[in-house]
Amino acid sequence: MIATLRSLLTRRAYDLMSKSIVLLPKEMSLPGAAHLLAQADVSGAPVVDEKGRCIGVLSNTDFVHYADKVKTRRKGPCASDTFQPWDNVRPDIPNGEQVADYMTKDPVTVPPQTTIRELAQMMIDAHIHRVIVVDKDERPVGIVSSTDILAAVAHANEL
Repeated sequence: MIATLRSLLTRRAYDLMSKSIVLLPKEMSLPGAAHLLAQADVSGAPVVDEKGRCIGVLSNTDFVHYADKVKTRRKGPCASDTFQPWDNVRPDIPNGEQVADYMTKDPVTVPPQTTIRELAQMMIDAHIHRVIVVDKDERPVGIVSSTDILAAVAHANEL
């Protein structure tokens, strides 16, 4: 058991990370980003600037915050605290809102050599579910999610 635990704790971000990642340009529209994330079946992705550097993360949590802001903009006698199915299409919502307006800034990024223990602690401390793995130029090269860490733990005895 101790040997298995040690093997698990020697794993690094590059061992765990998903290398096929969705990148969202900061200028992309929110509906465009939502569509891209849905097509890729992921719940969040790094936001990059024109040089490909990671400047933020857009996740399901950011969409929830966006929806809450939209709700507070509602005016008139029909405004309520609950959303109905027809609330998804609203003509009063500006279409020009960009990913950069709603992303989480200052994302948690790590180099590929970061240990599984450090990754887990960062996620716990920051209350997040993914860490962006970046190269020396701050360009995303992978993502380690909380699910990746759980999978490593679940398969630790197979190492």
